[in-house]
Amino acid sequence: VREVGEAFGSDGLGFLVVRNVPGFVEARRKLLPLIRRFAQLPQAVRDQYVSEATRYQFGWSHGKEKLGDKPDFAKGSFYFNPLTDTPGTAEDRERFPVSYPCNVWPKEDMPEFEPAAKHLGTLMHNVCVLLAQHVDKFAKSKVPDYVPVLGEAIKATDKAKGRLLYYFPLNEEAKKEDSPDSWIGWHNDSGFLTCLAGDMYVNDDTGEEIECPDPRAGLYVVDRSGNDVKVAIPAECMAIQLGECVQIITGGAVKATPHCVRGAAPADASVKVARVSHPVFIDTPPSFPLTIPSGLTREDVIAGAVSDKVPALGDRWTSDGQQFGDFLQATFQRYYEFAKK
Repeated sequence: VREVGEAFGSDGLGFLVVRNVPGFVEARRKLLPLIRRFAQLPQAVRDQYVSEATRYQFGWSHGKEKLGDKPDFAKGSFYFNPLTDTPGTAEDRERFPVSYPCNVWPKEDMPEFEPAAKHLGTLMHNVCVLLAQHVDKFAKSKVPDYVPVLGEAIKATDKAKGRLLYYFPLNEEAKKEDSPDSWIGWHNDSGFLTCLAGDMYVNDDTGEEIECPDPRAGLYVVDRSGNDVKVAIPAECMAIQLGECVQIITGGAVKATPHCVRGAAPADASVKVARVSHPVFIDTPPSFPLTIPSGLTREDVIAGAVSDKVPALGDRWTSDGQQFGDFLQATFQRYYEFAKK
């Protein structure tokens, strides 16, 4: 519980590293290299796994999602649910097609993809279940009226979204812009828990794993004083970040952290550096109410904001008890507007 407070409390980075998870290192090594192989399949093959019905939030997505009005070609993503191929009920899937999409797997083109993705994703979910129980204990120690709901909700959920990411080498224009968030923009995770399998840098031409030749590249977070801090996850560890929903339901006892990924711009331009990562977003059903503990106020929840790099939480969490699904929709819209500024 002490470590949870140090990581997610008022003085933490909103970031916790977990080591010595049985089977994690082997599972990570099996899955992460597969996304480069998938990204290099013929376009016609990759297009078979594109899901327009889920707004490109499941299966393969490259250049479909937008940063404001600009298509995002900096990275390709393969989305999947590691826990089940058919989450929720038939009614859930009809009402919430984006929240409860069914998996599409490259069974013929890459038969090893599905078992590797499910195995690592399930392992990461299991760790989140244990951590959620500790978050409950910490929140209860800080907020006596907090009802410990997170642990059970994360254990029971089948709403999990794995995102196997391939960050393509920066183009020359992006290198000249030298933006601190050139691979993925500043954002807060808007759900509950995000588990990360670290990252892996590869030579885009050969697929060989390499040390990143650009010391500035990688994951950055904003600390509680508003400073940008680079974070490195050891290869043998997974890490967990908190989403804004946990900040809400704990009354601000723990806090989400803005983060981004800076692209690699090596001095040797002949080396095409790509990055692989694998977050799994563990959430509740869309109907889950985002309710603060009794005795606390809305200000207690949103007072912890330390950065103007992300849309204000108070503009998206519009009422106590707002359902998670409605909060997500409001968040997507605000980020779209925010990126256009």
